[in-house]
Amino acid sequence: MCLPNLARDRYCCTVATQDGTMTPSAPHNPIVVIPARLAATRLPGKPLALIAGVPMIVHVWRHAVAAGAGPVVVACGDAAIAEAIEREGGRAVLTDPALPTGSDRIHAALALLDPERAHDAVINVQGDMPMLDPGAIRIALAALAETGADIATLAAEIADPAMLFELSVNKVAAGFADPARPARALYFSKAAVPWGAGPHYEHIGLYAFRRAALDRFVALPRGVLEQRERLEQLRALEAGMHIAVSLIDRAWLGVQVDTPADLARARALMEE
Repeated sequence: MCLPNLARDRYCCTVATQDGTMTPSAPHNPIVVIPARLAATRLPGKPLALIAGVPMIVHVWRHAVAAGAGPVVVACGDAAIAEAIEREGGRAVLTDPALPTGSDRIHAALALLDPERAHDAVINVQGDMPMLDPGAIRIALAALAETGADIATLAAEIADPAMLFELSVNKVAAGFADPARPARALYFSKAAVPWGAGPHYEHIGLYAFRRAALDRFVALPRGVLEQRERLEQLRALEAGMHIAVSLIDRAWLGVQVDTPADLARARALMEE
């Protein structure tokens, strides 16, 4: 039975398996939303920072369109960002600039764009990933269908041991029995988790949400661990939500721009 307009339901649709249990169906009408705002503590105005003569947010939008995962919309807190996207022929929606997180911003944008809830999944692509491979977006979306998770995200194996102790590198603990398939995220931390010999994984902050899971997530109070680690995704784990994580090659991310040094590195690579 399919009840896409009931936000109280955990999933919009379910299907029966051979043993009679119910599992969420594959999303059939996803949308990609890129949250962006000019106010940033470490790099103010970064969505409009020029890289190879093009605003960073436009690079991200182009990669999202190339993924072919669904329509692409930029959810922005500033008219200048909307104007940059619309000049390229893209679509943008203005949201309250005071919204605290990207998840809140995409949720607000969806309420404006799709009040009839035609889109049953949303991929949150951060606006500071100007080199993101479009294939990464498709992988996150596919994991929702493969695992039945509430949320799907990405990770890459950490090759440089020094990155384990960088607080700017968020880590995810997940048991990848088969690295080619998604695993369940067990914890996220700025610390080097898990303990012991073996690979460690950097979390890449791209999320695919089932629509009802996003509704639930933004309505949750901030969790104890979320506040301690300052990692929003821990709110979902504390509430018992299932996050699937898929491995990608670190090169698919390129440079995620958080600081002036990151911006300089992205410019050096993209302007060669």
